[in-house]
Order: sequence, then structure tokens, then C-alpha cells
Amino acid sequence: MTRALVTLHEALTSAISRLAAANVPSTRMNAELLLMFTLGCDRAYLHAHPERELNASEQAHYDETLSERTGGVPAQYITGHQEFWGMDLIVTPAVLIPRPETEHVIETVLQLACVDRAPSSAALRITDVGTGSGCIALALAKELPQAEIHATDISSAALEIARANAARHQFERRVQFHETDLLEGFEPNTFDFVVSNPPYVGECEEDQVQLEVRKFEPRQAVFAGPTGLEVIARLVPQAGDTLKPGGWLVMEISSTIADGVKRLLEGWDNLRITNDLQGIPRVASARKE
Repeated sequence: MTRALVTLHEALTSAISRLAAANVPSTRMNAELLLMFTLGCDRAYLHAHPERELNASEQAHYDETLSERTGGVPAQYITGHQEFWGMDLIVTPAVLIPRPETEHVIETVLQLACVDRAPSSAALRITDVGTGSGCIALALAKELPQAEIHATDISSAALEIARANAARHQFERRVQFHETDLLEGFEPNTFDFVVSNPPYVGECEEDQVQLEVRKFEPRQAVFAGPTGLEVIARLVPQAGDTLKPGGWLVMEISSTIADGVKRLLEGWDNLRITNDLQGIPRVASARKE
């Protein structure tokens, strides 16, 4: 039997109810995002043409995306895109989905680099450890056009996505990618900044992590080990070796591990924990003597 055509308004109304029944958060945002993806349009088009009918192919595609979302698949993996620092990035299940909170890492680096009043920023050498989608490295390349940017990841699949994003934003000549474990293989006193959003969730916290994160995002990018400090405990001494004297280590953290990170950074200068907009400890920064 031929499926009856529905309007954009009817499709959205139905999708919102369907997502709500499946306890998907931000139901309207998700319904609109997936419909925009289905139609290849923007939000303004949805609201300007509520009477526009979906053809059978569009209905089938929209239904498929809604089925994936109600099954827990993150919308970013369905659409293959996520915005970060004003850039549209490709994302797949091979990489962690960039979060707005991670932009605090970029802000901290820029503040410490004193871009607006330090001509020497042109000579900066920076590495993004565990680059994933490349979001941090590319944001820094965007904001520090004269800096030398490196990015590492242990996952070849993640590096493939990061390279694609670099090419997408014409930064392929600005960022050098390295397949390695943290900072292995780099010479001492190489970098002015070591920057990272490392795995920092403890396996003891697994039940508190959203199901869709546990089920769909790369486990090695989320969980560090039993306590959540295991990767950072390896990164700190490596950063100490590869940073130049006076260089900075800047890492994303959580409130759960903030005290542990402070202990690991004992002996470093200018240790500071920066909160995010919700008042949650989010960024740890410290300077090598």
C-alpha cells in the first residue's frame, strides 16, 4: 500500500513524540537535526515551509534515522558531523564526539599564549595528544596561524578522520599527524604546549556514564582504567620530558579526578584548575619549571 504523504510539520510533530517515548533528550532539536540531514536543508527552511510534503524516499530515510536515534545512536554519528569552534567536523564511531566543554581547553591555551600581545606566538610548537577527530589541533591551527601544530593518536582509524578534517578546512599543511602512544618518539624539550583531552573516566564510574556514550563512542577514548587517572599519570611525565622549560601542559579533566590531577602535577608551576560554565572543574593547566 502506498504510504500517505506527510508535511514537514506533521513529520516533526510525529518525530518529537517518537523520540520522547524513547526518552531521547532534546527531542525537538534531534527531530529537526535529523530532518535537516534527511532533506539537506537548514532550520530556516523547515520553519519557512511547514506545508512542504516529504516524498516516499524522504519519509523512509527520515524513519531510518529516527530508528537509529531511538536505538541510542548519537545524532552526530547518524549525520556524520559535529560543530566545534565554528568548524563543521566529520565524526564517525572511530572518534569521540567533540563537546562544547572542550572549547575551554582552546580558550586556556590562547590565554596562556597571550596571542594578542606576544609576537613570539608565531614560533610556538604545540602538540595535541590523543587528537581523535582533530578538533583541538584544528582549532589551534585556526587561531594560531604561525604556530607549528602536531597531533598524535594511537588509533589509525581516528587519525584518518583527523586528516580528513584537516583537509576539509585546508589545514593539511599546518598540522602534522603522528600515530603513536601519547608522546612516544618525540625528543626532549620539543614543545611549548602539550594539550590533550585524554580519556579520564574511571571504570568505577561506568554506570554513571550515558548509555549512548558507553555503547557507541570509542571506549579507549572515554575510559582510562579503574580510577580515570591512568592515562594522565603516563602523560604528565612524558609532557615533562617533551616540553621546553617554561612550557605548558593543558588538559581536559572532570571533577572526579581533579584532586588526583593536582597530586600528579605536584612540582609543576602555576597549577590552575579552570571551571566550565556549570562550575565543574574542566581544565588543568601547569607550567614546566
